[in-house]
Amino acid sequence: MHRYLDVSPEVAEALASGKAVVALESTIISHGMPYPQNVETAFRVEKVVRDAGAVPATIAIMGGRLKVGLDAEAVRSLGKKGRDAVKVSRRDIAWTIANRLDGATTVAATMILAAMAGVRVFATGGIGGVHRGAERTMDISADLEELAATDVAVVCAGAKSILDLSKTLEYLETRGVPVIGFRTREFPAFYTSRSGMTLEMRAEEPADIARFLRAKRDLGLSGGVVIANPIPPEFEMEASVIGSAIDRAVAEAEAQGIRGKETTPFLLARVKELTGGESLESNIALVLNNAKLAAMVAVELASLA
Repeated sequence: MHRYLDVSPEVAEALASGKAVVALESTIISHGMPYPQNVETAFRVEKVVRDAGAVPATIAIMGGRLKVGLDAEAVRSLGKKGRDAVKVSRRDIAWTIANRLDGATTVAATMILAAMAGVRVFATGGIGGVHRGAERTMDISADLEELAATDVAVVCAGAKSILDLSKTLEYLETRGVPVIGFRTREFPAFYTSRSGMTLEMRAEEPADIARFLRAKRDLGLSGGVVIANPIPPEFEMEASVIGSAIDRAVAEAEAQGIRGKETTPFLLARVKELTGGESLESNIALVLNNAKLAAMVAVELASLA
């Protein structure tokens, strides 16, 4: 193991014995939701993973140590710290370690730490992508480059709908990242299952995804995989309602000069306000749904080892 890496005893035992493990990010705890809902949701997500037969490995940086598998005290600490924790992507990892800081890992950083520990399946809410207006700002999430480079399968509800979804899919295609729709041919748009964009790959069962991941690994094909899992219908938001809220939030972000890593937290918080909290409930529901599917895929993948 790496000198800066601490893998919890439970996760280490599971990996050593070939059991299913699911990586979970921590930015959703610190930057994605308010306290105490963030901590409550983190514990609920871990329980969903366990109930589906896998071991959860929530990932973060605590006191400059890379942590794969957080205990309850660490989750609560990160939740209370909120946005005072460093939002850690690839570029921030070494800085956070060197300064012995607490950091919450984004999709990109979570993938890096998961791969470092040997965890192959990761559940999140939605991946980052190409931001609207990127042709002017060049604001493109590091998540996309990480997906092109790091061998971890990411179960998500598509890309966050605050983004330019068409350009995001084009970027993933250019970088050779497979995007598999779970029981859908349409790329989900986070709060809604509908984006109008068709996917070429569709899987009906977790076992189908596991066989694909095994074949990809056997072939030595590098890079990650996006497993696009639509939000459950009962929690899906009306496209016109969420679309209007996002358009307004994006305009406000531009007017206030918000850029870079602060863009997504601002937009998600503002959309929550504009939808009267409805978007937060949808966010929680889709994360739980993704965690369940990720655990099922991890269990099937472990059976193929």
